[in-house]
Amino acid sequence: MAMDEEGSLAGKLPQEPPSGLTIKISTSGSKIGKNILTPLGCSNSDSTSPNLKNSIESSPCNSPLVSPPSSAFVSALQSPYISPRAITPKPQENPAPPENPTPVSHSSPPFSSYRGSQSDDIPSSSYTPPSDQYEYSDDPTEAKLKYVTCVPVPDPAPPRISFSFPVPRISFKGPVSPASNAKLRSCDVYIGYHGQNPNLMRFCKWLKSELELQGIVCFVADRAKYSNTQSHEIADRVICSVTHGVVVVTNSSILNHPSLEEIRFFAQKKNLVPIFFNTDLAEITGLLNCNSIDKECREVIDGLVKSNELKLEVNEGNGRSCVAKAAGILRAKLGRKSVAEKAAEGSEEIPFPRNKCFVGREKEIMEIETALFGCTDSSEQDYAVPIIKGETSGQSEGLADEESDTFSSSRGGRFINLELGGKCKEPTLEAWVEPVTGRNSLKRSKYKKSKSGNYKTLDSSVFCINGVAGIGKTELALEFAYRYSQRYKMVLWVGGEARYFRQNLLNLSQNLGLDVSADAEKERGRIRSFKEQENEAFERVKRELFRDMPYLLIIDNLETEREWWEGKDLHDLIPRNTGGTHVIITTRLSKTMNFDIMQLPPLELTDAMVLMRGKRRRDYPTEELQFLHRFDEKLGRLSFGLWLVGSLLSELAISPCALFEAVNQVPLEDGSTYSYMSMSDEQYCKSNPFLMKLLHFSFIILQQTDGRKNLLALRMLLVGAWFAPAPISATLLATAAKNMPAIGNGFRKWTKCVSLAFSCCSGCGLAPQSEEDAATLLVKLGLARRANRQPGCWIQFHPITQVFARRKEGLSAAKATVQGVRKVGNPSINTNHLWSSAFLVFGFKSEPPLVQLKAIDMVLYIKKTAVPLAIRAFTTFSICNSALELLKVCTNVLEEVEKSFVSQIQDWCHGSLCWKRNIHGHQRVDEYLWQDVTLLKASLLETRAKLLLRGGHFDGGEELCRTCISIRTVMLGHDHAQTLAAQETLAKLVRMRSKV
Repeated sequence: MAMDEEGSLAGKLPQEPPSGLTIKISTSGSKIGKNILTPLGCSNSDSTSPNLKNSIESSPCNSPLVSPPSSAFVSALQSPYISPRAITPKPQENPAPPENPTPVSHSSPPFSSYRGSQSDDIPSSSYTPPSDQYEYSDDPTEAKLKYVTCVPVPDPAPPRISFSFPVPRISFKGPVSPASNAKLRSCDVYIGYHGQNPNLMRFCKWLKSELELQGIVCFVADRAKYSNTQSHEIADRVICSVTHGVVVVTNSSILNHPSLEEIRFFAQKKNLVPIFFNTDLAEITGLLNCNSIDKECREVIDGLVKSNELKLEVNEGNGRSCVAKAAGILRAKLGRKSVAEKAAEGSEEIPFPRNKCFVGREKEIMEIETALFGCTDSSEQDYAVPIIKGETSGQSEGLADEESDTFSSSRGGRFINLELGGKCKEPTLEAWVEPVTGRNSLKRSKYKKSKSGNYKTLDSSVFCINGVAGIGKTELALEFAYRYSQRYKMVLWVGGEARYFRQNLLNLSQNLGLDVSADAEKERGRIRSFKEQENEAFERVKRELFRDMPYLLIIDNLETEREWWEGKDLHDLIPRNTGGTHVIITTRLSKTMNFDIMQLPPLELTDAMVLMRGKRRRDYPTEELQFLHRFDEKLGRLSFGLWLVGSLLSELAISPCALFEAVNQVPLEDGSTYSYMSMSDEQYCKSNPFLMKLLHFSFIILQQTDGRKNLLALRMLLVGAWFAPAPISATLLATAAKNMPAIGNGFRKWTKCVSLAFSCCSGCGLAPQSEEDAATLLVKLGLARRANRQPGCWIQFHPITQVFARRKEGLSAAKATVQGVRKVGNPSINTNHLWSSAFLVFGFKSEPPLVQLKAIDMVLYIKKTAVPLAIRAFTTFSICNSALELLKVCTNVLEEVEKSFVSQIQDWCHGSLCWKRNIHGHQRVDEYLWQDVTLLKASLLETRAKLLLRGGHFDGGEELCRTCISIRTVMLGHDHAQTLAAQETLAKLVRMRSKV
């Protein structure tokens, strides 16, 4: 009977699709088949009440998304009752007006006022998902718009909200792609937000990337920016099909009708996960309380209150924690296991601990923050609530934590007092104004708001800090990293020194969990060239760095704009669009590409005085303060020199007057130059004579601390000058220091000049007892800094300290460094130091070798250091050409050793009989050593052949392999295992060459 009545009713309907949106409400009190279909948005004015028409006109896109208070939004796409060819019924002659016509009018702006493009997540086609289990009808007791049903309606249930849109909303120009349908159906989480704050959009992209890293498919949208119906349709379908809905709630959300819809919809489905961005529940509730008599506002408040047990509130100091917490909650709700690598803790990802004695630089830190985040100073916002910055005194230790870093009225600066016409009147759109964000506190702005309400973004994701050596560039970058680490997924620190820059960049693959290893040997498929493999390794790191996941990449002490090994441009690494990643570069270069550069000025005088007073902040009389001023003048207010003065005053029982007199008595060194010193380093030493005196004084203190010569700490300092500019373990330093010969009297000849200072050193506790104590002593005197590496104690020397130490003991310390690396150098944790020793032994490019090793030492060095370094660089980091070049240099060196053996034999054969009788045992050629050299050369040839095979260089590999077989056949025999292994490698080369 019900089917007959429905068929008779449908037969009387005209064949015209409705132009508006249909809303269904089914009632259990009415008889089956007696529901009425009423279209919205019809041209017939009699079929729609005036109040309803006003409500329709006030909705976005002229779509009647707002119904009377007791009605619900039901997605036509989710309803089993609507066919794609829905038709409009014939209007009744005497339509009855609905009861309680109290439409809710929202002051959301029309969509034409938004000029944002549709989301990147929106595919070109959509699908029709199955019926949702939460799609129920509204209160049956009130007379509302009805829709024809052909199944029994259950008993009255709590009202449910769902989205709805006109049917058909848009006609697609092509077939619906099954891949697009699968993409929409596979979405697990919908992330909705509203606002034009760039930091809000950055946070939403960060959350999406983090969830996708956990294997959760997401859809991010600000539906208020959609300008076409297809975008709205697809977003509605995703909203109705996802498992959980995340709504990022801001103060602007209460003025955005789509955001309110999302909150109500997900709250009634009991899958709402609200995240309060720079606001909290109390503030949002207070802003909505003015609409307490409105049912929609009450539903929004109730939904937020019931879902707030998660306590997800984002502010400027907990972004990383909030994203991780939200990802954990959603992962648990979805029953997913974590597939992401465990991120490093904040203290370990930054290579150095925070400087507790950091002072000043507040203006510079604010300028960097303004450039990267678009924050503004209170003086720029005449219309906004003033932004109050935490005051910092001139004697502050610079430990500005998150509380002092954030604004004390952060939300107040983003919300302007809403002028309400009445207690229950909704705020108007004009009452909301997004803050204008600035490029810096005085000059141009980073984000300017146009008349259309959009932000015009300037490219300022790369920030350069320029200054002379020792001015404090690294300290500034380090302090910024600690203050704002919560705004990033991870802080990545890269040394910018030319020789190690490429290795440092590829080391990031281990932090990011990437595989950048070279291609393995393969019998089939295309073999990529070495250049392609190296480029692919860089591209993998680059793709991971510069996407929506926000990282802070700090390139410290960039020496050149071009890469040292192959001359690649810096733009090859840093693209124009860095995604969510920010880059800070510290450099001495006056210009770095076309990036904005901040010239770092010297510290303010008050801050310089605080720094010189040391860690203990001793109070000095006026006469002593005059000597601190003289230190400041002599050092040119270099932060490194001021830090040295403060360290000496803190660790020695000495007054500023006595210290100044002692340092001033240290004579200047002669102006001799050193072949292994660069011109820039030589010029810097000549330009800062008093700083060189201060460093010389510190060296004397180390030698005379316990009255013994050749102190371990001093030796560690001298050998540390030849290590790479990277953290060094105390064990490695001590091992290298023990290989040093006796230190000369160059330091002792000035002891009479500084006898006053030495008398103050007794009993000060500076005498080290172990290698860790010696490393700690170097840190206390300001010559090095402690590093966040485990296990054991790790330190890193200041570049100026290394430059000065190289001038002191010369190349004897360099040789001890090479020996120490050979003995305990681990390629997995000391890669840069192994490269540094290779540069000393072999030289590279136009630089000659600085360390000459004996034949036996050279064999051991190549076996223990050079070969493992080359293999690891090739296989783990795809540094193919450089690794092969290193192995080639090793082969050439062994050939020179062989030639020297042959030359000695020839000299012995052609010498006089009398000379032959006088040859001592140690002058004879060691046959066993000669054999080791030859076999090691064969091993190098085989290794090079195997690596060349991976890059398709079959001819070169075959030639090397045949030479290897010849050597082993003579030395070991035809049937030896090593000879057979080389023959197998040769067969593989020949087979692969024939296939090509």
